[in-house]
Amino acid sequence: MKKKLFCLTLSVLMAFGLFALTGCGNAEEESEGETLVVGLDDAFAPMGFRDESGDLVGFDIDLANKVGEELGMKVEFKPIDWNAKEMELKSGTIDCVWNGMSITPERLEAMSLSDKYLNNKIVLMTLADSDLDVTGADQLADLKIGTQVDSSALKMLQENEAYDSFKENITEYDTYDTAIMDLKAGRIDVIAVDQVLGEYTNKNLGGEMKECSYDLGDDYYVIGFAKDNTELRDKVNEALKKLVEDGSAAEISEKWFGKDIVVFEPLEG
Repeated sequence: MKKKLFCLTLSVLMAFGLFALTGCGNAEEESEGETLVVGLDDAFAPMGFRDESGDLVGFDIDLANKVGEELGMKVEFKPIDWNAKEMELKSGTIDCVWNGMSITPERLEAMSLSDKYLNNKIVLMTLADSDLDVTGADQLADLKIGTQVDSSALKMLQENEAYDSFKENITEYDTYDTAIMDLKAGRIDVIAVDQVLGEYTNKNLGGEMKECSYDLGDDYYVIGFAKDNTELRDKVNEALKKLVEDGSAAEISEKWFGKDIVVFEPLEG
């Protein structure tokens, strides 16, 4: 009887122990499995793009990974159709859109946006060996301007107070690479472009371009979340604020831009 009782007791203890260990294992796996899925266009240098080896690199990639470390979350990057980003957020296939995204009235309406984390200006660039320097909007009426279709730079041009005087001079290109080719060929005089993209491209071109004195204004970058996902937005905001305050974000900025253009400013609107 004692032998049977011992066997029964041992069986119960083993069963309980197995259950307990299994439970602990599941809890650990659940903790380790918490993932931040970042949606992006993987062809936007220097924010998020593929290097020569096909690896995903860029300023936003480094910053998102750093935020993931701060939050104790794994970060998974998911290339998406940029035009379908709101749908991806609503369906839950991604947790956020993080890829050099500007603030627009449409995005304010469709998403829950983070605070501003990068001050990207829209600048005018011309050839480095040119005597041209645009110092005011009044000069644009006499210049041929190139920019990318449906870009923040095009929007800034359209919102400029002198737009009516130069709107006929604007050529829209599918890519900035094509616009730069036309700039080098002399078919346009300047390009309107995101400062981060223009400076990074110019660095790779060996300094063939230069920025003009006049710029079209600030274009802050933010991160987009589903409209009702304010909890995750707030957590990411807290992590971003800490990284800006302790200098980690500035180090990433220096790596990619050669200067600190990181900010942490409240979202307005």
